Amino acid sequence: MWTKLVPVTALIASVALTGGTAHAEPTTPVGGEALGSRGLVAPAGVKKPPKSKATSYVIADADTGQVLAAKDAHGHYLPASTLKTLTALTLIPKLDKNRKIKPSRNACNQEGSAVGLSPKVSYKIEDLFRALMMSSGNDAAMALAETNGGVAKTMADMNAEAKRLQAFDTVAKTPSGLDEKGQRSSAYDLALIARAGLANPDFRRYISTKTAKFPAPKGHYEISNHNKLLWRYDGMIGIKNGWTSKARASFVGAATRGGHTIVVSIMRHEGFFWDEVSKLLDWGFSVRGKAAPVGRLVDPLPATALAGPHTAATATPTTAPSGGASVTPAAQPPLLDTAASKQTDSTKMVGSIVIGGGLLFGLIWLGFGIRRRRGRSGL
Repeated sequence: MWTKLVPVTALIASVALTGGTAHAEPTTPVGGEALGSRGLVAPAGVKKPPKSKATSYVIADADTGQVLAAKDAHGHYLPASTLKTLTALTLIPKLDKNRKIKPSRNACNQEGSAVGLSPKVSYKIEDLFRALMMSSGNDAAMALAETNGGVAKTMADMNAEAKRLQAFDTVAKTPSGLDEKGQRSSAYDLALIARAGLANPDFRRYISTKTAKFPAPKGHYEISNHNKLLWRYDGMIGIKNGWTSKARASFVGAATRGGHTIVVSIMRHEGFFWDEVSKLLDWGFSVRGKAAPVGRLVDPLPATALAGPHTAATATPTTAPSGGASVTPAAQPPLLDTAASKQTDSTKMVGSIVIGGGLLFGLIWLGFGIRRRRGRSGL
């Protein structure tokens, strides 16, 4: 019953995204059919990846885009502060890094991890990006969002950027990654976002900085990067780690050795993961070029695809490395609650009932030709 109802969600999503006109249903997860598996997907003929306590992960060659191994690559989980990678990638091109601003009291009083912003101090935008990516400052995230025109506009921009990247598992609700109902991402999407970020010189500079001076009411103080692998792993470039009590630990990182870059993303890990990530990176370097990939990190959509009336659900499929399968948004069950626990047969049945109701409602809309527009904050 579950598998029969999955295409229905794709149909309803297509209707919602394209103003009431149904289009071809997605049949293959983004990056290749194998990445739709909830279990481990690894190449034959080489040693298996090291064991990890992460519920979901992706190991990929950032240079070629080849996914070398994955586990529940498209599973939807709470991203915690790894979502700041999307915040940075979205806002770096929009904000002048040399501009100075004074943050609002609202920005300075954000809960969770903070760099310690003061409404009495003027900060360069690049200071705020360092605070965002090095110290995981939720206060810096809010200050940047407000400078961009407010939280609502920034969420719309971030979700638009996610669609441009074909990170269709991602829905951003906060600029900081603090848990919010409906917010989600996937290990696959974190790897996509990371790969795009590595191509941006400023993004790359912020994530790789180990320590920096940061403005204070009197002089400055030193901040350090939360990514411990910058000090421990040979060739580590950096990127971002995250944690909340609901999301548990998440991480996305990249390292370069011998002129090649490997990206590893993990989600829903219960504890200390640095050694595990190091071993996953080692494995990626050891098998790249020696085994057939299990999928690929797709390229961003062209601007013309986003400018027209059709969006993610109707984007032109690209070709997977195997040559045969098309790459389209994944037609997968909704996994919003998997940040709390893995799905069971009973939870899948509940999901089927929800989807069945959605089908009836969607077909009624189709029958009357009613069109609706997408909300500003995305899916």
